[in-house]
Amino acid sequence: MSNPRIIRIFDTTLRDGEQSPGASMNLAEKLKIAQALADLRVDIIEAGFPIASPGDFEAVRQIARDIQGSTICGLARCNDADIDRAWEALQEAHDARIHVFLATSAIHREFKLKMDKEEIIRRAVAGVERAVGYCDNVEFSPEDAARTEPDFLCQVVEAAISAGATTVNIPDTVGYATPQHMGGVIADLVNRVPNIDQAVISVHCHNDLGLAVANSLAAVENGAGQIECTINGIGERAGNCSLEEVVMALRTRGDHYQADTRIDSTRLVPTSRLVSSVTGLHVQRNKAIVGRNAFAHEAGIHQDGMLKNAATYEIMRPQDVGFADTDLVLGKHSGRAALKDRTIKLGYRLTEAEINELFEDFKRLADRKKEIYDSDLAALINQRSRTDHDEWSLVGYEEHTATGKTPQIRLTLRRGTDEVTTEMSCGDGPVDAIFLAIESLTGFDVDCKDFNVHSVSVGKDAQGEVLVVIEHEGRPYHGRGVSTDSVEASAIAFLDAINRIIGADEDADARLETSEPGP
Repeated sequence: MSNPRIIRIFDTTLRDGEQSPGASMNLAEKLKIAQALADLRVDIIEAGFPIASPGDFEAVRQIARDIQGSTICGLARCNDADIDRAWEALQEAHDARIHVFLATSAIHREFKLKMDKEEIIRRAVAGVERAVGYCDNVEFSPEDAARTEPDFLCQVVEAAISAGATTVNIPDTVGYATPQHMGGVIADLVNRVPNIDQAVISVHCHNDLGLAVANSLAAVENGAGQIECTINGIGERAGNCSLEEVVMALRTRGDHYQADTRIDSTRLVPTSRLVSSVTGLHVQRNKAIVGRNAFAHEAGIHQDGMLKNAATYEIMRPQDVGFADTDLVLGKHSGRAALKDRTIKLGYRLTEAEINELFEDFKRLADRKKEIYDSDLAALINQRSRTDHDEWSLVGYEEHTATGKTPQIRLTLRRGTDEVTTEMSCGDGPVDAIFLAIESLTGFDVDCKDFNVHSVSVGKDAQGEVLVVIEHEGRPYHGRGVSTDSVEASAIAFLDAINRIIGADEDADARLETSEPGP
């Protein structure tokens, strides 16, 4: 493929992705993901919705200050307060974008906004003009564009570009479109909006019908130059267009699309693992591109073909997306240099201080587990992303149980750096007893909505990863724990969720008063 058209990748994992139930992130986690996205060579990072809450504002401001190599974007509704707040958060960015949105479909005009078409256009133009007063990189989204009347959509887009919008994003807000429909919407804009050449056409597709990637690709075929997506396709409801899928579709089928992206695809797997770890949203084994089974071949006829020529059954190489060539085994005698080299090969970029901390974790694990695989190492690295500012942490536990006996757990926790407390608890099983003890010691009354255990690697001594979702005062919070002891992993996961409640309570209250979903 010669001189492919370069499609911009606009990642909204930190904004739309965080709207997945229970997937909220703290500031340190957002910064870590933002750096991973910049390393991935994402063109635009939508860092958040600054007016939504103090936490969102601070996250966008810190990302704008610290992250280079990608444009940093903040979302705002078409009103002065939102736009002013967005610029206040973004103004220290090396390259900033303000993204303003206003719903345009008939159902939104009538029931949500209670505005007529003329008022919608006036408000859209005023919003874009105010944003342009702060920076010359402005994106406008007519929310629910896929269900907006074609004539009116063309009017709004033309007016927004005339007002100074340099990107016009066409959202399929409720995942209603089909590829033919979405392609037609983009083609209509290309053919009917007289100033369309003055802006990049973007597309933001939701996955309610499982068509987000297909719809985004159809948009590219018809002239779109930017795709909005998230890592692992996370987002509200059924999620968004999956970054890794749409990127590799363009790259693998460049012969068809005559297009590519700037993305460093070798960083897709480590970035996927990081986002999964931080959000608690597990990646299914058969997930395209980054799932554990994405390059597994079990059928005999497939294995025979693979041995003769890998291209018989692989349209991509595993290493192209960040899977290591082999699942290297490390052990208790492996040194710091070998560990550091392996983290680099797996796509992680750790500081010397982080390598030193990881090495201590690695040695402790090596005392409990004979062989340490890449997936074990990834779990250790990702576990580190959450533990720096936890109020509650596990000291240890004792378990007394036997067949026909009620399990008893003596649980010891540390609060902060000094206070240690102990609780004896009984339950239907050891995990239930752990859960009840944590409730008692921390003082939080919560409901466990989901509890999932799976092995991180292979073998009878494999680490177990526990993912939990608990509900506190009507809001979901996730937690994650990893250990060779599944009961210990359960305790760590429950405590992780409790610590998220503590860190999120104040900010969540503010968010409920001011936020709405967005494009």
